Amino acid sequence: MSAGIVKTKQRQRAPSRRSLETRARILDAAERVFAAKGFDGATMRDIASEAGEPVSLIHHHGQGKEVLFHQTVARRADTLAEARRTALEVSKADGPLTVEAVLAAFFGPYLDLAAEQPEWLAYARLIAHVSADPRWRDLAAELFDPTAQVFVAELAVLLPDTPPERIASGFVFGVSSMLALVTSDWRVAALGGAVTDRAKARDRLVAYTAAGLRAL
Repeated sequence: MSAGIVKTKQRQRAPSRRSLETRARILDAAERVFAAKGFDGATMRDIASEAGEPVSLIHHHGQGKEVLFHQTVARRADTLAEARRTALEVSKADGPLTVEAVLAAFFGPYLDLAAEQPEWLAYARLIAHVSADPRWRDLAAELFDPTAQVFVAELAVLLPDTPPERIASGFVFGVSSMLALVTSDWRVAALGGAVTDRAKARDRLVAYTAAGLRAL
């Protein structure tokens, strides 16, 4: 290794605390703006205003709107995937799996995070944008499909007479219902109901999705 390369490596330093805090603030702002306006409606200027930072700094950290969108979606994906896989392993340790147990392990961690940390509500809207737009197919395949496929495979074992494509479609319907539960509970209230107990809401979501899968 040449002396020049060694010196270059020696000069490389971990990001400062201030830099990390700025980046987190930018991603928080991007999450809120993308969630509210979608990818096409959001601008880097909107994100800069939300973050309280100059537009040039948003471009520096984000490297363009599409890259920033990817970074914003990606930063919570690993946390969610790990929580879901852990919940599934806990369910397996408790005894034979059921359709309801598999669904609860998938839905429960997200609903818990959304109930405890308001920023996860914006993330739900972000995932809804990704799920509804085919241009983000590769992004979904990278960040969400590996975990989803684990759960779909478990459901396929429990529903051996149901064609795989029907299990997949039923699972997607359930995910859409989960996102609606988190982001549109005001509609439930408008129609005469109320989502006041997240545990009961989760149980209803699980029962609803399980019944749909069995009906398929």
